[in-house]
Amino acid sequence: MTIPATENDDRLILGCWRLHQRTPVQIAMLLETALESGIRHFDHADIYGGGDSERQFAQALQTIGCPRESIVIQSKCGIRDGHYDSSAGHILESVDGILDRLGTDYLDTLLLHRPDALMEPAEVAEAFSRLQSSGKVRRFGISNFRPMQIELLQSALDQPLCVNQLQFGLAHTGPIDAALQANTGFVGGIDRDGSVIDYCRMNGLRVQAWSPLQFGMFEGNFLEHPDFAELNHELNNMAQVHGCSAGAIAIAWILRHPAQMQVLLGSTDPQRLKRLSAANSISMQREHWYALYRAAGNHLP
Repeated sequence: MTIPATENDDRLILGCWRLHQRTPVQIAMLLETALESGIRHFDHADIYGGGDSERQFAQALQTIGCPRESIVIQSKCGIRDGHYDSSAGHILESVDGILDRLGTDYLDTLLLHRPDALMEPAEVAEAFSRLQSSGKVRRFGISNFRPMQIELLQSALDQPLCVNQLQFGLAHTGPIDAALQANTGFVGGIDRDGSVIDYCRMNGLRVQAWSPLQFGMFEGNFLEHPDFAELNHELNNMAQVHGCSAGAIAIAWILRHPAQMQVLLGSTDPQRLKRLSAANSISMQREHWYALYRAAGNHLP
C-alpha cells in the first residue's frame, strides 16, 4: 500500500523532549532555525519535562510570531509514573492538558506512547471518537507497537491509524535485520518486531524513526564513538563526498529506505540541527546504503 500524502508529509521532524533544558531565548532560536531549514513538524509528549517542554514550546512560538496553522504539532500520552494507561479517561484528560500547555485548540496527531498490556480497544476507540468529533485531534497513531497490537487496536477504531514511532537508525537496525538475515544462524535473523516496518508499509502507516543517532536505548550517540570506528570511518568518507556532516549521512541512510520514514531530530543546538537537515537533499546509492549497514556491524548472508 502506498503511504497516503497528508499535510504532515515532511520527512524531518523536530523532537521536543529536551526543550525544557534550554532557555526561552535558546528555544526561540532553535524553532527559527528549524523553520528556516524546512522543518515545520514538531513532536511532543505529555511527559517531556513534566509538561514544561510543551509550555516552553508554546511561549517560543509566540515569541517568533509563528502562526499555528503553518506548522504540524503532534503529541503522545499513555505513560504514567510506573505504569501505562490507555483508558479513555486518561486519554481525554491528557489531551486537555496537552492543548492547554501548547496554547492550541487542536493537535494534528495524537499518539499512544507505549503499548499497554491492559488496553481495552473499545475504550481507546471511545476516546478517539470524542476527540475527533470535538475537533481536538485530527489524526491518530501509536508508538512502539508491534503488528498484532496495531491490528487489535485498529479493529475497534473508526479512524485509520496513520503513524507508528519506532526506534531505528544505523545502530538500531533490528526492525530490518530479520528480513535481511532470514534463513541463517545469525542472531540478527531472530524476528523480535514482527516485521513491523513491512507491516506499516502494507497498511499505510508512516514510520517515524526516533533516536536515529543513538545506540542502545539511551546509551549515547554513535557519531565519533570509539565503539563504532568502522561506521564513523564510512560516514566521514561519504560526508566528504557530499559536503555535509556525518550526522546528515546517517539521517539520509534512514530516509533512503523505501518505507518513506520520517525522522525525529532531537538536537537542541540550532547549528547542529541545520547540519542534520541537509539529509533531505542527499541522494544515497544502494551500494552506499549497504556499505553503511555492514559498517554498523551487521552481516549479510
